[in-house]
Amino acid sequence: MLEVIEFHLDRRSGVASYLQLVHQVKQALRLGVLQPGDQLPTAREVVAALGINPNTVLKAYRELEREDLVLARPGMGTFIQRTLGAVPSEEQAEIRERLAKVISDGRGAGMGQEDLEALFAAVLKESFRRESA
Repeated sequence: MLEVIEFHLDRRSGVASYLQLVHQVKQALRLGVLQPGDQLPTAREVVAALGINPNTVLKAYRELEREDLVLARPGMGTFIQRTLGAVPSEEQAEIRERLAKVISDGRGAGMGQEDLEALFAAVLKESFRRESA
C-alpha cells in the first residue's frame, strides 16, 4: 500500500493529539494529497509511528467519519470518502508559488517562521473580515 499521509504530533502545541490527526487529514484533503478512495494508515501503524494510545487514533478516525470525510470498512481499513479541495490543483500550484516568493522575501528581510506565521494569520483574518463586512 502506498502511504499518502504520514502523521506527526507537536506535543507542546496544547492541541489534543486526536485533533492534530484530524487537522492533518483535513489539510491533506484541502491540498489534494488525499483523494476519495485513498486509505488512511491503520490505527496500529499510527500507534507504532507516534507512540500514542490506540484510542487516540480511533477517536480521530471516528471524528472524521462523523464529518463524512472517511468511511471505516471493518477488516479492510479507513478510506477517504470525499475531499475538501475546492480549487483546481493548477491554480493551487500558482498560488503556492506566489506564497513561496512572499515567504522568501520575508526570510530575506530577517523574518523567522513564527513572524511569518503571525503576519500571514493577521492578513488572512483582515482579508476575511473585510469580505464579510
